[in-house]
Amino acid sequence: MKAVCILIIFLSCACMTAKVPHSKGFGETEFDKEGHRGCRGLMPENTIPAMIKAIDLGVTTLEMDASISKDKQVFLSHEPFFNHEITTKPDGSFIEESAEKRYNMFQMNYAEIQKYDVGLKPHPRFLTQQRVAAFKPLLANLFDTVQAYCLEKHLPIPQFNIETKTNAKTDGLYHPGPKEFVDLLVGVIRSKKMETKVIIQSFDIRTLQYLHAKYPEFKTALLIEDFDKKSFALQLKDLGFIPTIYSPSHTLVTDLLVKQCRDAGIQVIPWTVNDLPRMQELKKMGVHGIISDYPNLFADLK
Repeated sequence: MKAVCILIIFLSCACMTAKVPHSKGFGETEFDKEGHRGCRGLMPENTIPAMIKAIDLGVTTLEMDASISKDKQVFLSHEPFFNHEITTKPDGSFIEESAEKRYNMFQMNYAEIQKYDVGLKPHPRFLTQQRVAAFKPLLANLFDTVQAYCLEKHLPIPQFNIETKTNAKTDGLYHPGPKEFVDLLVGVIRSKKMETKVIIQSFDIRTLQYLHAKYPEFKTALLIEDFDKKSFALQLKDLGFIPTIYSPSHTLVTDLLVKQCRDAGIQVIPWTVNDLPRMQELKKMGVHGIISDYPNLFADLK
C-alpha cells in the first residue's frame, strides 16, 4: 500500500498533457497484438477454431474468458449461461433471449455443456464471422491444442490473457466466489506449466487482489469499463497494488492516461478496437498493445 500511496501523490502532481515519448522503457517488448475472444469478428468467439485462426493471423496474445461448470471444470465462455446470439441446443433448436439465463452453465456438468454448439448460428452483430461447428472448450484442452499447433507450424506460443468472469452480485449463482474461482483457474494453468505465458485480467478487483496475495508471480491486468469515471490514481488505490497491465475501454485512452501508466511502470492495453484508424491513433499515443475482434487489421498497423 505504501507504493500505491506514493504513486497517488505523484500522479496528483502530474498535470501536464505532453505527448508520450516513444523511447524504450518499462515493458517495451514487441507491440502486443491481442485477438479478442480469439478473433470474434472472424470466427466463433472463445472457441478453438477462433484461437487457431488468430494464431495464423500473427497475434502475440490470445484473449479469452473463463467460466466454471458445476463439476468444477474451467472452460471458455464470456457469459455463464448460453447466449441466445450464438447457441444451438443439442436438438438443433435455438435459445430464446428471454430464456437464455435459465441455461446456467454453473449448474451444468461440462459433459452436458459440450453438447451445445456455439459456432453454427449466424451472429447478428458480426456478419463476417465464419460459421463452423464448435463448442466451449476446456482451458486445459486449449493449452494443449495451441502448443501442439504452434510446434507443428514452427510458430512461437502466444500469451494467454484470461478474464475471470466474476461479479459480487452473482457469487454462488453463476460462478464460485473469487477465491475458489482463482484457485481452480491457477490449478489448470499450473498443471499445464503455463504460468509464464498467462495474464489474468478482470473487472472484478476481488479476483485480482486474491491472485496477487496468493499467487504474486502471475501477471495481472485491471480491466476498466468505459463508464468508470474514477481517476486512474483512485482505481489503483481501490485495487491496492500495481498491476502489470492497465486495460481500459479504448474510449478512455488519452495522452495523459498513457503517460500516467508509463510513469507508474504499467503497460496500457486498451479494448476493443475494431477499426484501423483508431488503432493507428492509439499506437501513436504510445499504448503497449491493442485488443481487437479483427486481428487481421494488425497486418496494416504501422
